[in-house]
Amino acid sequence: MRRGVFALLLVFLLPPALQAQDYINQTALEDILEHQYEDLDVIPEVQYHYYILHHSSGNNVLARNTLYKELGEGDLELGKKRARLVELLNRVLIRNLEIGDTLVVPNRFDLDFRAYSPFPRYYPGGRDFDKLFIMDKSIQAFGAYEYGKLVRWGVINTGAPDNPTPNGRFNFNWKEEYRISSLSPPDEPWEMYWVFNFHDARGIHVHQYPMPTGGPDSHGCVRLIDADAKWVFHWADPWQTTAGGTGIASRRGKIIKQGTTVLVIGEDPVGRPRPFIFKKQYPVLKRVELPNHPYDVPPGTPQQEYFDRLRKAREGTGTSR
Repeated sequence: MRRGVFALLLVFLLPPALQAQDYINQTALEDILEHQYEDLDVIPEVQYHYYILHHSSGNNVLARNTLYKELGEGDLELGKKRARLVELLNRVLIRNLEIGDTLVVPNRFDLDFRAYSPFPRYYPGGRDFDKLFIMDKSIQAFGAYEYGKLVRWGVINTGAPDNPTPNGRFNFNWKEEYRISSLSPPDEPWEMYWVFNFHDARGIHVHQYPMPTGGPDSHGCVRLIDADAKWVFHWADPWQTTAGGTGIASRRGKIIKQGTTVLVIGEDPVGRPRPFIFKKQYPVLKRVELPNHPYDVPPGTPQQEYFDRLRKAREGTGTSR
């Protein structure tokens, strides 16, 4: 294995305490995340290759500029813009790399972001769900589906090892545009935007928050990039209760209808998430393995268990979907 590839593998295998917890520039990514084609089938397939940071002078700054020029095909500013995608896919910041370090680089840029998705573009098991939100902890990414068709994906930070995000099947409940975490230390409010709860008893939500490149880091909630959090907030359906269906006050009522189904699958990564398989000749994007059917994922709370019983009773069998 080449030195650069081995160096990158070492970065991914380092424990969290030894990794630089640099934060993603969320604003800089908005154009990448929002760019979409109308037709999912016209999005081309993407291949990946290794790029080893290099420069004859041995200067890291000049090596990074060489990378930008190569990414931009001679245009430095275009290369810097494309580098944002490279950073997001690798979960690293280029400014922290040194000569000899390796990046995984796509062969095509400026595409619908779904071209780079680890989630399958179509999910047969989810075709009966008008909306389905899936989070994979091993890849640290989410996929949003409508009737089995991928409509958006993005990166996430789930709970740290001492406060892991629970696996299971849930539903979106109440939501609020802005909330201060109840776990905030004195005189240090943790401000959360685009908050959407999916585990009412434990107070676990998806929301916008500063996101480190190093993987799981939260107290159980799931952090999203601002553009993704805002999109999910407006896209997903909250529960309907006798006390309403939006703000936290709705939890005082009786649930009439559950919100959008949420699946949390995968295992917590050790250190950084590893979105690629490092083969000798080229890297391969890891693909998320989805369950055959969303109902194959065990219910995550008594709420889902109760509605499972109602659903099975309506269908007249204890095993039918």
